[in-house]
Amino acid sequence: MSATHANPRTGPALWVSGDWNAYFGFGTNILVNLLVLTGLLRFVLKMPDEIVFGRILPAAGLMLFLSTIYYAYLAFQLAQRTGRSDVCALPSGISVPHMFVVVFVIMLPIASTTGDPIKGWEAGLTWVFVQSFVLMIGGFIAPAIRRITPRAALLGTLAGVSIAFIALRPALEMYMTPLLGVVCFSVIMVSWFGGVRWFRGIPAGLVAIALGCLIAWGSALLGKPIGGMSLAALGASFANFGFSVPLPAFGHVFAGFEFLGVILVTAIPFGIYDLVEAMDNVESAAVGGDSFPTTRVLTADGVVSLVGCLMGNPFINAVYIGHPGWKAMGGRIGYSAATGVTALVLCWFGVISVMTSLIPVVAIAPILLYIGMLIGAQAFQETPRSHAPAIILAFMPHLAAWGKLQIDNALGAAGTNAAAVGLDKLGQTGVLYQGLEVLGGGAILGGLILGAIAVCVIERELQKAAAFAAAGAALTFFGFMHGEHIGVGQSLDVALSYLGFAGVLVGCAKFAVTEPAAAHPEPHETAMPSGV
Repeated sequence: MSATHANPRTGPALWVSGDWNAYFGFGTNILVNLLVLTGLLRFVLKMPDEIVFGRILPAAGLMLFLSTIYYAYLAFQLAQRTGRSDVCALPSGISVPHMFVVVFVIMLPIASTTGDPIKGWEAGLTWVFVQSFVLMIGGFIAPAIRRITPRAALLGTLAGVSIAFIALRPALEMYMTPLLGVVCFSVIMVSWFGGVRWFRGIPAGLVAIALGCLIAWGSALLGKPIGGMSLAALGASFANFGFSVPLPAFGHVFAGFEFLGVILVTAIPFGIYDLVEAMDNVESAAVGGDSFPTTRVLTADGVVSLVGCLMGNPFINAVYIGHPGWKAMGGRIGYSAATGVTALVLCWFGVISVMTSLIPVVAIAPILLYIGMLIGAQAFQETPRSHAPAIILAFMPHLAAWGKLQIDNALGAAGTNAAAVGLDKLGQTGVLYQGLEVLGGGAILGGLILGAIAVCVIERELQKAAAFAAAGAALTFFGFMHGEHIGVGQSLDVALSYLGFAGVLVGCAKFAVTEPAAAHPEPHETAMPSGV
C-alpha cells in the first residue's frame, strides 16, 4: 500500500468513507463479545440482571469507550506527525480468552463454592485489578523484548491464536447453520476479498448482518426458525431496557482479595500473556505501516482495565488482533472512536438485552472468520519464505491448547474429566491428552519461543537460538509455559529438555560446520483487499 498524505492545513481527517466499513465490521465484533459475556454472566454464573445490566455492562461500556477513544487519539497523533492519511487506529476491546478464563476458572468456581454469584463477581474484579498492574509494569520492558524477537515468531504465535481461537469457532458455527452462516460469508468474501461494491456504498458488514437477520426472522415467521429468533424472546428482552451509569465498586474489588491465592495462579501468567499478545498486535500494525509505541499501548490497556474494574467490570481490556483487516477495509481514525461511543450507548441504555434477541450471532461469525484469515495469512506474507517452518512450529502450541479445550469441554459435558477416564485409555484411542496439556500450556509464550528458536536456527544464529531455548527453560521452570500453574519446579522434565536443546545449539555453534544461510529477499508488500 502506498502511503498517502494528509492535508497539512487541515490535519488528519477524523472520518473517511472507509471508516463506515471498519465501523460496522469492528462494531459487530465488539457487539458479539458483549452478547457472549452477557450470556455468560446471566446463564452460566446466574448473576442477577440488576448486576449485569445495572453495574457490569455500564462499567464495561465505559472501559470500551476510554480504550477506543485513546487508540483513535494515538492514530491521530501518528497521522499528524507523519503527514499520512492512511493511518489506522489499533482495535481494542474486552479480551476474549480472558473472558472465558475469568468466568470458568475464577468466578464460577468461587460462586459455586460460596453459593453467592456476587462473591464470584468480586473475585473477578480482583483478578483484573492484579492483571492491570502486571500490564502497566510490563509495558516498560515489552519494547526490548519486541526488538530482539524475530518477526516470524511474533506473527507466527499471533497467527496460531487467530486460527485456533478466532477463525475456527466462527467457521464451525457457520456450517452448523449453513443457510445463515455460509450465505452471509458469501457477502464478506465477494466484498472484502473480491472487491464487490454494494448499492450506494453500503458497508459489506451491514449487508451481511441484514441478510442474516432477514433469513433468521423470515424462517421464524414461517414457523421453521433458523438462528433461534422468536418474537416472545424479543418482547421479553425489553424488560432490561433503561439507563444505568457505572458506579464505583471499590469495596467489591477489595472484598475479592480474600481469594487472592486462587487469583494469582492465573492473573500473573495471563498478565504476561497480555504483554506478549499486545506486542504481537503492535508488530502486526507496524507491518501494516502503522508503528505505535509499545509502552504506551500496554500501559493504556492496564490503566483502562483498572478504571473498568474499579467501576465494576470483571473483564480486562486488550489490543485486538485484526489491525490489518480493518485497515484493508478502509478504516482509519474515526471507526475506533465511533465504536467506543456505540458501545457506551449499548451498555448504558440496556440495548444489549434487546440485541441478544434481535440479531442472530451466526450472521456475525463470517466477519470474525475473515479477520482470522487475514491475520493467519499475514504471518506468511510479511516474513521471508525461508521462515515458513518457524511459523508452522509457532502454531503447534495453539492447536494443542485448542484440542485440549475441546476434550475438556466434551468430557465435562459428560460429567467426567480426563483423569477419571484415564490417560492410558485416551491414549489407546489416539488421544494424546498429556501431550496436548504440556504442549498447549502457556501457548502464546510457547509459540513465541519455539518460533524464535526456529528462525534463529534457519538464519544460522545458533547462539541466539540457544538463548531463546534457555529462556524457554526458565519460563517452563516457573510454570509460564507447558504447565497449568505458576510456581517453582513446574514441568521440570520439559524445562530440562529446553536446557538440553540449548546445549546442543551451543555445541553446534562452537564445533559444528554449517552451511551459510540461504539469501532471501525481503517480503514484498502484501496486496490487501481495497476498502468496500
